[in-house]
Amino acid sequence: MTGLSYRQLFRVPEFTPLFLSSAAHTAAQTVGGLALATLVFRATGSPLLSAVSMFGPSLAQVLGATVLLSGSDRLPPRSALTGLSLAFAAATALMALPGLPTWGVFAVVLVQGLIASLGGGVRWGLLNEILGGAGGGYLPGRSLFNMMSGLTQITGYATGGALVTALSPRPVLLLAALLYAVSAAVARLGLTARAPRAAGRLSAAATRRANTALWSSRPRRLTYLGLWLPNGLVVGCEALFVPYDPGAAGTLFACAALGMLAGDVLVGRLLPPHRRSRLATPLLLLLAAPYTLFALHPGVPLAAACAALASVGFGASLVQQERLMRLTPPELSGHALGLHSAGMLTLQGVSAALAGGLAQLTAPGTAMAVMAGASIAVTAALALAGRAAPRPDAAVPTEVLP
Repeated sequence: MTGLSYRQLFRVPEFTPLFLSSAAHTAAQTVGGLALATLVFRATGSPLLSAVSMFGPSLAQVLGATVLLSGSDRLPPRSALTGLSLAFAAATALMALPGLPTWGVFAVVLVQGLIASLGGGVRWGLLNEILGGAGGGYLPGRSLFNMMSGLTQITGYATGGALVTALSPRPVLLLAALLYAVSAAVARLGLTARAPRAAGRLSAAATRRANTALWSSRPRRLTYLGLWLPNGLVVGCEALFVPYDPGAAGTLFACAALGMLAGDVLVGRLLPPHRRSRLATPLLLLLAAPYTLFALHPGVPLAAACAALASVGFGASLVQQERLMRLTPPELSGHALGLHSAGMLTLQGVSAALAGGLAQLTAPGTAMAVMAGASIAVTAALALAGRAAPRPDAAVPTEVLP
């Protein structure tokens, strides 16, 4: 199998501090998101507001993707990652204030999402820069990051659920703020000062030009839609774990993270390239199919098993990201990955709101089944469109780059 082994990845300079900083950031998001969703659900009793509070920062990603995304390649990576984590620490601590009204919580959530729109492009662009020339290390590197995310979420949701039950959501939010501060410290002390990958200033005009260039090719458009839509609709299912069973939400999230970990190991290390390249559509179908059973309102053991099995399908994103990088020149790698991250998170936020609205009108299990059916339909449509697509082009035309 091509690429670096997991052990070799940790010998690459800067990989380890980027990995550890991202782990702390993911832990903070996991613990803080569960605490915030529980806090809002206890205050309002609304499945919609609970889902939006947990995945609401994603909704602001669309604004960041159209205004700020050029900063993914135009900002020094170390300073950007440090500043992003510190901003999240301050915002999370603010949401822990006892007197903050619900509308204030959502205002902070919106600001968080806007800030986060830079994070994916900066982080994954730096990872690609660190590993891009190291024997094709991006896919195993991203696989290892996804595995870390899965393990961190398993631990974070289990621990966060226990802490929220034993204490209350507000102290858990303060713990999340501390974890964000740890992430900032590791990035600042562990990463070296690198120059931006592209010249020029962060601007809305530069962001629009690069987005237009990346979107100009049909194969790239289909790749982006495949990364965004099926994934986002299924995350809408996950956004209803709290209203589906508030006492077991941590268990459901942890089982989903376990399944995601298994999928990343399968795609990132066990399957040879010629086989994994054909598995994107089957994995996306697996991602959604088990959630259709939630229409029957299964008990926690079966629901947890369905969540774990479905999340194996998240491994499809590794195949799709590898394809995206083949279609993108190095000077736009951060922007391309940032657009993927921003679009994916935006669709996740939209889907969480849509799923919450459906649950408000029907029931959480019914809404989850509807969202899963929509994901299956979208996956089938994209597979048919992909068969008619021309051969992927090698790169973005340089004459349209900013």
